[in-house]
Amino acid sequence: MSAHPSTGPGATRVAPGRIELNPRPAHERLRLVVENTGDRPVQVGSHVHLPDANAALRFDRVTAHGFRLDVPSGTSQRFEPGVSREVDAVTIRGARRVPGIQRGKTDGGALGAVRPEPHEEQED
Repeated sequence: MSAHPSTGPGATRVAPGRIELNPRPAHERLRLVVENTGDRPVQVGSHVHLPDANAALRFDRVTAHGFRLDVPSGTSQRFEPGVSREVDAVTIRGARRVPGIQRGKTDGGALGAVRPEPHEEQED
């Protein structure tokens, strides 16, 4: 094993200087106040479509449509019961495909400019 964490298996080497995670223009960023109204802690992962998050979290879900938390991939934020705080969010990019965790609530299938289209299997 190497004495230096920047060498060896799994090492990450980056160029000198500042690295900005999730660089986005202002219109692709959002600051929300989120309050956990429940009696248990709630964790929201880095790639959760915010409107699909736990119902005990109170925030403007319509405004948050198409956004996720601005945290590194694979991490989450924990919201303690009765606590309110500001969080940063960024738009979902790429193919903008988000399988919703709570089907029928916001249906985060294909995210459109304002609202997602329904999944084919949901159409009756």
